[in-house]
Amino acid sequence: MSSYDKYVTPLSTRYASQEMMSIFSARERASTWRQLWVWLAEAERELGLPIPEDAIEEMRQNVRVSDAAFDKAREYEAKFRHDVMAHVHAYGEDAPKAAGHIHLGATSCYVTDNADLIFQKKALDLILPKLAKVIQNLQAFALKYKDLPTLGFTHYQPAQLITVGKRAAQWIQELMMDLEDIETVRDRLQFRGAQGTTGSQATFLELFEGDADKIVKLNEILCKKAGFPSAYPISTQTYTRKVDLRVANAVCALGATAQRICGDIRHLANLKEMEEPFEKSQIGSSAMAYKRNPMRSERITALGRKLARLPADFTATFETQWFERTLDDSAIRRMDIPEMFLLADSILLALDNVTNGIVLYPSVIRSRIDQELPFMATESILMKLATHGVSRQEAHEEVRVLSHQASDVVKQQGGRNDLLERIKKAEFFRPVWGDIDSLVDPKLFIGNCPKITEDYCNGEVAAKLATYKESLDKASTAQLSI
Repeated sequence: MSSYDKYVTPLSTRYASQEMMSIFSARERASTWRQLWVWLAEAERELGLPIPEDAIEEMRQNVRVSDAAFDKAREYEAKFRHDVMAHVHAYGEDAPKAAGHIHLGATSCYVTDNADLIFQKKALDLILPKLAKVIQNLQAFALKYKDLPTLGFTHYQPAQLITVGKRAAQWIQELMMDLEDIETVRDRLQFRGAQGTTGSQATFLELFEGDADKIVKLNEILCKKAGFPSAYPISTQTYTRKVDLRVANAVCALGATAQRICGDIRHLANLKEMEEPFEKSQIGSSAMAYKRNPMRSERITALGRKLARLPADFTATFETQWFERTLDDSAIRRMDIPEMFLLADSILLALDNVTNGIVLYPSVIRSRIDQELPFMATESILMKLATHGVSRQEAHEEVRVLSHQASDVVKQQGGRNDLLERIKKAEFFRPVWGDIDSLVDPKLFIGNCPKITEDYCNGEVAAKLATYKESLDKASTAQLSI
């Protein structure tokens, strides 16, 4: 059967990186199980159990699972209906001297749960620098355009001016929150270790003839070999699924942030103020040849929507675990954990590509400002008239009448905002005619946006990015194959 004759997730065929796919591949999973069995045998031998060194060496030589070993494991699983025991027997055929020592004292979750923790740790380490790269892209963009005025929008209606850089700083702040949350769950991740079938450590207590200190030492050795600072102090048959939920809450929030950022980009593309990168031969529409659709931002939005909703799965899996463990966590975690990280990885690759190549149209931005700024400038005109002894209430009424006339031209006639021309022609405003042009410089209406942007990007953001300097120095912009 061809690969074209069976379903394959588009996350692996279209969107995610090879590095992330490798972490959650079948070979990596089975080979990590074997590595865990090696570490267990090494630690047990070190603590006095009679496991021959040549048996352990044979295990070491066969850690990577071959295609033939997968075939053999498949045969055993069809017989045993148990995936872990299938791989125990397949490993025993590859390392016959160790066949009687593999999995000694362990339960299935020794390999399945510890492997899942290893995979999540690796995946977190992979997405963190990618997230930092997106933040770095936007930091450069925000600083470049920190002084460029643009319309702010509240209720998606024109509001007080901000700057293009200030809006990008808003995006950065939300991504920084994601970065900090993901760093936190990464730093707090612990190992399950060797805990026995219900977390009582009973089998290991028996193996070590009642010496509980050796169990403590066993887990210290295993944690060190696996690269974890410590093991969770309490386990049942599994590590608590609250761990997966904590990780998911941090990682999946990135999906919401990505949707929010790309929603802004898509709206600005419609206004022709900003566009994502558009390649020379790219086709926007099969029917409308002129179109330049924000397809990358739309893709990110779709992936983000899926990612942001995954915590509901992790919540249900955690809350429906009974007592020391029920197996209804197994099938769903096989899908949810890899999918969560493949989605996050896919989003970050696309976000890197978009944020490193944003195209801005300052003339269009200024044109839209010019349509709205006359209304915003009327308060300044009122204040200027007051310095000439003109009644504020009389001036307010004159402005109101002219504003409604100009609004009618815009809304009813489809014309441009001519309020300032009307003011310049009205005799009432003669005292300030010479001041009007200077009163409507957009930079007078952006408040403290340049300093806010510069302080944030060169302060908190720069300090955080400095911790990723080594990876950022080697990073190149993600190129999308599709």
